[in-house]
Amino acid sequence: MELPSTKPYMIRAIHEWCCDNGFTPYIAVIADERARVPREFVRDGQIVLNVGYEATGHLSIANEGITFQARFGGVARDISVPISNVVAIYAKENGAGMAFEPETDRDNDTPSISLAQPPEEKPESDPPSTPSPGRPKLQRVK
Repeated sequence: MELPSTKPYMIRAIHEWCCDNGFTPYIAVIADERARVPREFVRDGQIVLNVGYEATGHLSIANEGITFQARFGGVARDISVPISNVVAIYAKENGAGMAFEPETDRDNDTPSISLAQPPEEKPESDPPSTPSPGRPKLQRVK
C-alpha cells in the first residue's frame, strides 16, 4: 500500500500556525487548466491567494485540493486548486512558510520539498521597475 502525500498535511499545519499566531496565510498556485482561479489576476502562470479565514468563506483544505469562496474586485468567486498546483504557503507578514517543488508528474502527488529562496526574488534594496503585487519573500522554517 502506497502512503499518501505529506503535502496537504504540511499545508494544513502551516495554515493553522499562521492563523494561531495572527498571520495571514497566502498560497502561491500554478494557474493551469486544473485550477479554478480568476485568470485576470494570474501573473507568469501563477497566482497568490489569501487563504485566511477573514478573506475566505467555506474554506476546505483536503488531501486532493483547496476550495473556498472569495471576493475579487467585490465579486464573489468559487476557487478550487488541486494540491499538486500549490507551490508555497507562507505568512504575508514575515514570509515564514514552506515552498514545494512544482510537480511534473501529475499522477504522482508526492512532491519534494524545497526551502530555498526562489531564484527570481530580487534584493529589497533594488527598487522594482514595475509595481510589485506585495508578494513577500519566503523564509526557511526550522
